[in-house]
Parts: sequence; C-alpha cells; structure tokens
Amino acid sequence: MPTPSMEDYIEQIYMLIEDKGYARVSDIAEALAVHPSSVTKMVQKLDKDDYLVYEKYRGLILTNKGKKIGKRLVDRHELLEQFLSIIGVDDDKIYNDVEGIEHHLSWNAIDRIGDLVQYFEEDETRIKQLKAIQKLNNDK
Repeated sequence: MPTPSMEDYIEQIYMLIEDKGYARVSDIAEALAVHPSSVTKMVQKLDKDDYLVYEKYRGLILTNKGKKIGKRLVDRHELLEQFLSIIGVDDDKIYNDVEGIEHHLSWNAIDRIGDLVQYFEEDETRIKQLKAIQKLNNDK
C-alpha cells in the first residue's frame, strides 16, 4: 500500500489526468504546493513501485494499478466531503477536515461511512431529523 504522501501524489495525478488529459511535474507541484524537485523524486518512486510510468522530459502516465488506486482515493475524498456535508460541517471547513482525516481511516471505516451516507440519502427525512437534533443541541 502507498504511504499517505504517495496517496496524495497519486490522487492529484489522477485528478489532473482526468481534468486535463495529462499531468506534468509543474502541474503536480503547483497543485500540491511543493517544489518540482520533490515531485520528481516522488514520481520516480511511484514509477519504481509500478503506480506510473515516468520518462524524464516526456511526462508520465498512470499504470492500471495507479489508475485503480487513484480512482479509489478520489472516491474516498468525495465520500468524506459528502459525509461531512450531510452531518452539518461548515462548507468552508470540509476540505481541510477531509485532508486531515482521509489518511487515518481504514478502508473498512470508509466503507461504513459510505453505508451511512447511503442511509441518509435514501430518505431525506433522516437528514431533517439529524438537523433537528443538531438545532436542539445548539440551542442548549
């Protein structure tokens, strides 16, 4: 399994390729707010571990393994954003909260959160009931 740092790179590379059709070292560096030399080192490590194929001065492509993990990481991020939104976390805090917790949860916990999101989305009255409980607790 990739480290949390590797996950951040794979996730970002996956999103760049999905959005733009390619991911350059400079794009990755800008998106992650790191130096291009740091990106090059990590890309070389990801190449060595078969998450992507990197050719110096030519670019990179994700392997099937890299694509699979990249999609799963993006899905995890989106699910956690959805979950935090449902439970009433302020919109301006959601992204940072997800960044803070996404690497610390097991895939089993992610799956259970997915079940909970599905539970709330299947019946809108459940979300309304949760909001009513939150209002009562806030009024205390």
